[in-house]
Amino acid sequence: MIQVTTRLKVIDNSGARIVECIRILSHRGKIACVGDLIVVSIKEVRKTNWDKKLLNVKKGQIYKAVITTTKKYISRSNGIRIAFFDNTAILLQSNGTPLGTRIIGPVAKELEEKINKNVSYLKIMTLASNIY
Repeated sequence: MIQVTTRLKVIDNSGARIVECIRILSHRGKIACVGDLIVVSIKEVRKTNWDKKLLNVKKGQIYKAVITTTKKYISRSNGIRIAFFDNTAILLQSNGTPLGTRIIGPVAKELEEKINKNVSYLKIMTLASNIY
């Protein structure tokens, strides 16, 4: 469960490390979960340019992001409850495609269910190497 002022880790190679949720763009209102779209402000950036395709994001810039994992457990239809270690997100461009070119870390399987509603999430699932 992500609320306003929640800090999330960024798991793509866009150059941002930590972002803060400043607005939730979902029908739920005050709480966002895996697959929801949020507006974030960049709080911390990576200091080294470890990737040649690293984009120049700066502290204080505002982007849209999609939540990929949460610490709060997710109940699945088969009875399993799964929780992750961190709240993570992926930054998006204005057209909805991912800002980075690689995804480093796990992505929740529930993001696949959101593909029917938003086609741009399909690109995220193809970039992800670990889908749990």
